[in-house]
Amino acid sequence: MTIRKMKIKDYEEVYDLWISTEGMGLNAADDSREGIEKYLLRNPDTCFVAEDNGNIAGVIMSGHDGRRGFIYHTAVKQEYRGQGIGKKLAASALAALEAEGIQKAALVVFEKNAPGNLFWEKIGFTVREDLIYRNKSIQKL
Repeated sequence: MTIRKMKIKDYEEVYDLWISTEGMGLNAADDSREGIEKYLLRNPDTCFVAEDNGNIAGVIMSGHDGRRGFIYHTAVKQEYRGQGIGKKLAASALAALEAEGIQKAALVVFEKNAPGNLFWEKIGFTVREDLIYRNKSIQKL
């Protein structure tokens, strides 16, 4: 198993992993090939894939705004779970963020995504009870 930086050439395989992962939330604008390519261009050193014999087994996307790190779309194929791949991906992303001077990272997990919430809790991410997450689309429909 190799952890390496994600490239746009990985998109189709990564997208297939995302859509087959229970609890994953995607949208057409942000998660299109074009949207992910923009994200990777802005964050070339903080997004990773786990690769096994040329096949993608896991992915994590992270980036920052210069102050706070953010983690998105972490997934590991079902048949690879329980092998520490998610932990290695998270450690890679957090180390990359730290190398860029970021000292704190945040993420959002759907409340009903029990496996995802358990994973993040096990590796030390805590729930913020004092926040309300808000969202607004600014694109014209």
